Amino acid sequence: MNRGDGGEDRAGFTVVEGVEPGRFVFASPHSGDLYPADMGADPALPGASLRSAEDALVDRLIAPGAERGAVLVLGRLGRAYVDLNRDPADLDAQLIEGIGNGTGSARTAAGYGVIPRLSGDGRPLYARRLTLDEARERIARVHAPYHAALGARMRAARDRHGEAVLVDWHSMPARATQGAGGTRGPDVVLGDRHGSSCEAGLTRRLRRAFEALGWRVALNQPYAGGWTTQAWGRPDEGFHAVQVELNRALYFDEAARTPSAGWSRTQKGVARVIAGLLARET
Repeated sequence: MNRGDGGEDRAGFTVVEGVEPGRFVFASPHSGDLYPADMGADPALPGASLRSAEDALVDRLIAPGAERGAVLVLGRLGRAYVDLNRDPADLDAQLIEGIGNGTGSARTAAGYGVIPRLSGDGRPLYARRLTLDEARERIARVHAPYHAALGARMRAARDRHGEAVLVDWHSMPARATQGAGGTRGPDVVLGDRHGSSCEAGLTRRLRRAFEALGWRVALNQPYAGGWTTQAWGRPDEGFHAVQVELNRALYFDEAARTPSAGWSRTQKGVARVIAGLLARET
């Protein structure tokens, strides 16, 4: 685990420009695993808990997109430090001093705002409260540059091709979609804000592509698309956005935090979906 030593790229993200960039921008805001020292997390917090909200290895799964014309925007800092898929104004009054009660969303009240209070497995991330200046500085230094870069690539794609398509890639813990008795839930959840964030054909293409792999696909339940999908899902303006959640049970051992026996199959499957999705781009 790398909690950071202050030497990492302070911008907190990497952009991989596609070969002959097309309409598509692929984002992975939660695949980062670096934690700057100024986070000041509870020293007693287990490393596995600190990292439990990461979208482990998603950046590697979507890497083939760059070879087919997609631009990749990849978060490098861990989600527990700043959540890049949250409204930057969604601050948690229980964590941050100087914030009035009732100012955040229900998700923030639950501990998962732009600066999370809880780890992915529900443990407190801090044994202290953050100052408002500390929170604002963190957002300005990490969240704002990431979204500026993402926005620049989306606008450039629309300028080149008349429209831009954001695919926001994520992973979900196996437990998140389990049914009664622990039965396994869907392998993929596609979130298009209930049909409002992109043309219906994009969602249908993705669903068919994943189902062709033999994977079970759900739409908008339990994930309809986060803040980034909402912000960029403006089809009337030429911006389309869809969120893809991959079940980690497909490819990742969450206890050992290593690729599972299904890694190779999943890697090939996602590459096949990407190839089909971007076939018109090359």
